[in-house]
Amino acid sequence: MKSEIIFLVEEAPEGGYIARALGESIFTEADTWEELKEQIQDAVKVHFEDHAKPSMIRLHLKK
Repeated sequence: MKSEIIFLVEEAPEGGYIARALGESIFTEADTWEELKEQIQDAVKVHFEDHAKPSMIRLHLKK
């Protein structure tokens, strides 16, 4: 089990945010920061459905 997963977050050109996990095939997007956090939680849950999910999710906002 991984102890953490890191998402690289960028502002989308059309507005909102795009996030991708480093080292995993997880991608998501949302209009607001709060929505993005919820989307990431859901995406991690689905991705690790059959495995133990990481105990910590970190978001790194690329400027």
